[in-house]
Amino acid sequence: MSRVMRGLEAAVTACLLAMAGCGSTEDAPKPWDGSYTAMEEQGDWVDTGPYASCKVLTSVYDPCRPAQETFDLSGCKRSTLGALDRKGIYRMTLRYENPGDWDSEPYATVGGGSLRFGEDGQPVKVHGAPVSSTQMDGQTFLTVATEAEDVATDQEAIEFALSGCEAPTSRVLTGCFTTCGSGYLRYAGTFRAERMAWGRAERESSGNLRPISESRVELGSPTDVYVAKDHAYVVSINRHGETGGLTVFDVTDRAHPLFKTSISMPGNSYWNGVWAKGDALYVASANTGLLVFDISNPGAPVFLRSYPDGGPIDVHTVLVDGDRLYAMSPSPNRETLIFDVSTPTAPQLLGRHVESFGFPHDAFSFGGRLYLSHGVGGYKVVDASDPANVRYLGGYRFAGQFAHHSAVGTIAGQTIAFEGGERIGAHLRVLKVDDPANIVKIGEFKLRDVTSIHNIILKGERLYIAWYQEGVRVLDVSNPTSPRKVAHFNTFRDTDPNTHEDQYEGVLGIRVPGDGYVYAVDDVRGLFIFREP
Repeated sequence: MSRVMRGLEAAVTACLLAMAGCGSTEDAPKPWDGSYTAMEEQGDWVDTGPYASCKVLTSVYDPCRPAQETFDLSGCKRSTLGALDRKGIYRMTLRYENPGDWDSEPYATVGGGSLRFGEDGQPVKVHGAPVSSTQMDGQTFLTVATEAEDVATDQEAIEFALSGCEAPTSRVLTGCFTTCGSGYLRYAGTFRAERMAWGRAERESSGNLRPISESRVELGSPTDVYVAKDHAYVVSINRHGETGGLTVFDVTDRAHPLFKTSISMPGNSYWNGVWAKGDALYVASANTGLLVFDISNPGAPVFLRSYPDGGPIDVHTVLVDGDRLYAMSPSPNRETLIFDVSTPTAPQLLGRHVESFGFPHDAFSFGGRLYLSHGVGGYKVVDASDPANVRYLGGYRFAGQFAHHSAVGTIAGQTIAFEGGERIGAHLRVLKVDDPANIVKIGEFKLRDVTSIHNIILKGERLYIAWYQEGVRVLDVSNPTSPRKVAHFNTFRDTDPNTHEDQYEGVLGIRVPGDGYVYAVDDVRGLFIFREP
């Protein structure tokens, strides 16, 4: 990597730590004249070298030694470790490092992990596994966690060890790690961990975005919400031993939502996406495909049937545009199903589109084109005007991509897509998509690289983002080459006993239906309603 590129990466890192968001400014941007400079695509995660100056001493061919003998900490600033904030949840970026003794050149890859502290300030979990031993004092941080062997799944016993090298701030820890299985070293490298509490370099909220109500959802982990007929329909997935389903609130009084009912079906309760049209409510089921409910009585949905015929199918998300409904199905066929919903409660299947490589996770319909977030297959644009003959028009891909969700609109006469990924380092990309065969990246917006974007809503020149642990983010995108944060609210509380250590925790679903309010669902806290800023 050149000196110039390293300088750019240092600037990006500083931007992340400052929580300002790259490309953002506090001053209102000038009206965009449509000009731009094409941006180089560097991927989600850029390797800038080890996160810490410690070293792992054990050879990959040797049995794992006791953890205290494994790490060389002679180059570390261990005196800083005593200032670490030993509370809550830390998310980790793991730089897996091959030292080059597998008859290959040294290389590094990235992964994610977690570290959780208990109320007594002691580590209790590493990567979700219970801690088995800890050594901590003003200059020592060494913790080992053990995941038990599971014969039923052929899972060997795994030992995770973390050794702290430096605490650059009270909420950041860097160091070295090892992962051992059956007495042998499986992985090793350096890590950077950051506490996920909102009290970082920003306040809990900004831009007058504060909730006027918060309603707990008892079913599973809430993932999406749709608002129709003065009712909020929240769907949840099975997670952490809890069963998902549908929860309905009467939100006639937005400041005081009224719980109406919840619905869950035996063996069919992993419900991830929701939409409504007329008297029909559409739910994406991982078990039986597209579920259709009658909501002529909005507080008491009545199940009608599931689509399509022909056996179990996993539908992950749904989208309605006019009289077309698109159901994105990761398995078993990795297809996008297209329905006619001119009679909302009786969808008619028009076509099934399969794109090679990846699978359809979500989609956005705009200007006669369907923009498919195709997971590892990247971002794809198709002409779906003829459901029986969908044509691929172009796409946008880069190494390690997981295209998750997008929103598309017209700004200054140009078609702009705001695309978000879901992995370590994932962030917002701004793409000029007028010519799908030649998509150009013209802007981006980043927060911490241990968090991910989930859902995105574009309303006029405001972009509303459900950004997991970063909460709700509102950006001014009137100049899409330089998105600017104008409001936010952090829902994530890392000391909440109901909160987990997963990367994908926090705000998942968001809607801005045009009634003056913003609706968001947090996987632990439930439904939030905000006045539109």
